[in-house]
Amino acid sequence: MKPESDPMQNAPPIDAEEGRLGTPVDPDGLLNGNELYINRELSQLEFFGRVLEQAADPAVPLLERLRALCTFSSNLDEFYEIRVAGLKEQCLLQSPVVGPDGLTPQAVYARVNQRVRELVDQQYRLFNDMLIPAMAEQQIRFLRRPSWNLAQAEWIREFFFAELMPVLTPIGLDPAHPFPRVLNKSLNFAVELEGKDAFGRNSGYAIVQAPRALPRVIALPPEIAGCEHGFVFLSSILHAHVGELFSGMTVRGCYQFRVTRNSELFVDEEEVKNLREALQGELPHRHYGDAVRLEVADNCTPAMTGFLQQQFGLAASEVFSVNGPVNLVRLMQVPDQVDRPELKYLPFRAGLPKVLHEHSDIFRAIREGDILLHHPFQSFTPVVDFVRQAAQDPDVVAISQTVYRAGHDSVLLSALIEAARNGKEVTVVVELLARFDEEANIGWATQLEEVGAHVIYGVVGFKAHAKMVMVLRREGGKLRRYVHLGTGNYHHQTTRTYTDFGLLTCNESLTQDVAQVFSQLTGRGQTHCMTHIWQSPFTLKTGLLEAIRREAGHARAGRKGWIVVKMNALLEPDLIQALYDASRDGVRIDLIIRGACALRPGVAGLSENITVKSVMGRFLEHSRIFYFHDGGAEKVMLSSGEWMERSLSRRIEICFPILDAGLKERVIAEGLKPYLADRRDTWQMAPDGTYERQGSRDGEGAQNILLSALT
Repeated sequence: MKPESDPMQNAPPIDAEEGRLGTPVDPDGLLNGNELYINRELSQLEFFGRVLEQAADPAVPLLERLRALCTFSSNLDEFYEIRVAGLKEQCLLQSPVVGPDGLTPQAVYARVNQRVRELVDQQYRLFNDMLIPAMAEQQIRFLRRPSWNLAQAEWIREFFFAELMPVLTPIGLDPAHPFPRVLNKSLNFAVELEGKDAFGRNSGYAIVQAPRALPRVIALPPEIAGCEHGFVFLSSILHAHVGELFSGMTVRGCYQFRVTRNSELFVDEEEVKNLREALQGELPHRHYGDAVRLEVADNCTPAMTGFLQQQFGLAASEVFSVNGPVNLVRLMQVPDQVDRPELKYLPFRAGLPKVLHEHSDIFRAIREGDILLHHPFQSFTPVVDFVRQAAQDPDVVAISQTVYRAGHDSVLLSALIEAARNGKEVTVVVELLARFDEEANIGWATQLEEVGAHVIYGVVGFKAHAKMVMVLRREGGKLRRYVHLGTGNYHHQTTRTYTDFGLLTCNESLTQDVAQVFSQLTGRGQTHCMTHIWQSPFTLKTGLLEAIRREAGHARAGRKGWIVVKMNALLEPDLIQALYDASRDGVRIDLIIRGACALRPGVAGLSENITVKSVMGRFLEHSRIFYFHDGGAEKVMLSSGEWMERSLSRRIEICFPILDAGLKERVIAEGLKPYLADRRDTWQMAPDGTYERQGSRDGEGAQNILLSALT
């Protein structure tokens, strides 16, 4: 597979005298101290903005644009639950700590809320002015109360009394009924009342919490809706009939609101004796953490907004008034309810490497040579078959696997349970602190322990984020190791929507390295030098620094120096400084960073040899690829981790080489070349941290090229 333009072969020329690429940019003051770095939170918000731009792209199928709009909301929710919540705590504690960018927590917090307000306003304009009219043209309509005809109003009334009213619990506020504990991200209504109730109590305010079990958009029968797909918001139904909950009283106003809370779990890892028990005790509190954001409908009166703001202890800057439903993320269900394939991405059948077509025995196929899988363009099924066959194979004596995110219905973990029942030695390193997957992971740990598997919770203080499966098989009187190493989680849903690489191998030296990592995770002892794998928190950072400096040495000696890195985030200051130094030495550096990037490209005298681009497409870019030209040897590494301080010092990550020459060329040809050549879905980063879309929306993006080539 060769793209029309091959930037791996046709690099822009380097000026012989200057040793620099392109036209340098030198904004005033960028070379001074902390201004060398872009703030992480603000850079992450720029990524969210690029997600939002997908919803505005007319070349993206209409219902996928709606999904992108909902994804933006979901991303923003988690951002507030974790990142903004942490910032707020620092502000409350008056923390003097500043990041590499030199900004105080207070300065970052103010800028974040300001930028979010701009993005949210853009989101609702897009929803109201572009997506709703475009969907209406396709006979997909959201029916608003003023437009209901008699038949629609009657159907909705019947739905309210049959499905909604029985599960509603209105709470009138008075000294005996204080403001209720509102669940994180739940839909609620603040109701303003007038009159007296049956007990003669003066009314005032009441709170109605929408049942979480009910969908937020209700599909009407086509004959009632008057169109092929008609929906009504649950909030509209309650607005229309809220008076039924307060008999004999007058409703003066009914206003949607939604609060986002701090969802970070606090577990004192130095004091805890049983991590799982501590975590199980902490999980219920996640829904009721401190409030960090309040969203209200724009019809909410200043008095009611002020009342809610006071109840949640929030400042005015933390309140967001929106022109529409306060919980747009719940519209994610609409595309699944609309059977209009032409308004969605075309389905595809994931491909398989040729060797797996020829052999049903996965172990025989691996013995013939390493197997590279490129998801989602190639199927994840071989990885499932690898574990399933191991579970049933009488020659397999042991299976070990790491689990970070696997979901509630993992076929891989079900296979491990079967393996344990079949008498295999099964060891599973379960990361209990995988954020928002803690409950699922606790459930799997319990099930695995019940069938006799060895369940390890990793190393306290270091999240086990590496993606590894190791199978020990007896062959010809000897034991042989087979392993799978990946850049993505063992989660069947994300393998269909995230781009990732996986390697199946029985290479003796590489599998020996993997065995050492498992030994560290499950036992005790000092680290040993590994042949191939770089591992955090021990050798990954130093390995990367040495590779960057070696590339700089080639450039200083007059040889070609070239680094290409594709990953999700670049934030670690020492690695950024090493890239700056390499750029000054004349190394060409191409960075394909999906999300947050603290490095400033294109700065004269610092980084004019560095370009940063972000590729946004149908799939979430998730693979981590590190390419070093290395004097023509072309070192290609795949990794489970980012270039972030947490990944390099507080997590257990692995970075492994592609040793087979043919597979190395595949990683370059599939994982790097199309992205460097992409002129459809690429956003170029400027020195100030902003991004501009490159090329034409009518062009062919990297992901489409790979879909054509691999499926």
